[in-house]
Amino acid sequence: MTRHNLPTKNAERAARQAAAHPWVESLARYGIAAKGVVYAIVGVLAAQAAFGAGGRTTDSQGALQTIVTQPFGKILLGLVAIGLVGYVVWRFVQAFLDPERKGTDAKGIAQRIGYIISGLIYAGLALTATKIILGSGSGGGSNSTQHWTARLLAQPFGQWLVATVGVIIIGVACYQIYKAFTGKFRQELKWQEMRNVERTWAMRLGRFGLTAQAIVFIIIGFFLIQAARQSDPNQARSLGGALAALAEQPYGPWVLGVVAIGLVAYGIYMMVQARYRRVVTA
Repeated sequence: MTRHNLPTKNAERAARQAAAHPWVESLARYGIAAKGVVYAIVGVLAAQAAFGAGGRTTDSQGALQTIVTQPFGKILLGLVAIGLVGYVVWRFVQAFLDPERKGTDAKGIAQRIGYIISGLIYAGLALTATKIILGSGSGGGSNSTQHWTARLLAQPFGQWLVATVGVIIIGVACYQIYKAFTGKFRQELKWQEMRNVERTWAMRLGRFGLTAQAIVFIIIGFFLIQAARQSDPNQARSLGGALAALAEQPYGPWVLGVVAIGLVAYGIYMMVQARYRRVVTA
């Protein structure tokens, strides 16, 4: 090792040690579990709507509203909010300390920028949860999506910006489908520590859940591209709007039901990740 490379190696080692700190790992696992709770609630509500058992197609913010209406709802929502903050911290750790060694090539930088975007999205969700607890906010996911789309459209080259975001979301969704069908997502788990039955169910839940989430992402991306083409922010849809769009298609309730169950599967898979996720790459 040359002297020139030594400071870089030492910096990388220090970054991994910081990311491996027990409180960072605890926040990461708690945050992943909180994300799973939100997705599971969205899936359950959508499944109920699909099969005529009440419920509704809603987004992550609607899931937070559902939590707060339960017994001890504010306490439960407070716990979820803390978990979401933990998830935000972990995303920023992934982005800036790079414990998973994504690197600084084009692919690695793109993934780390994605972590920052994800962190900002969940920071907004944690803020929404706090506002709901304090009684000063409501879960208006579609309006929020249209608001940000309108702000982007108002910028120079706004239509191109919105269309680019839509294409990126669809690209991420396609990669997620690839991960689901190849089983590549298992590389994120401590596979050797899992029992055979846990591995089997992790593969089933991961494949079904990641595919269902990807389908929803593709729909969201498609509507963003439509919003860009027509320069109309009202065309943009959130998670809840994408699920509603599924319900409007031929055999819509059945399609929505399958995707909704897939989102529940994704939520449960997040619980598996909370237990077995590789937080730091050795």
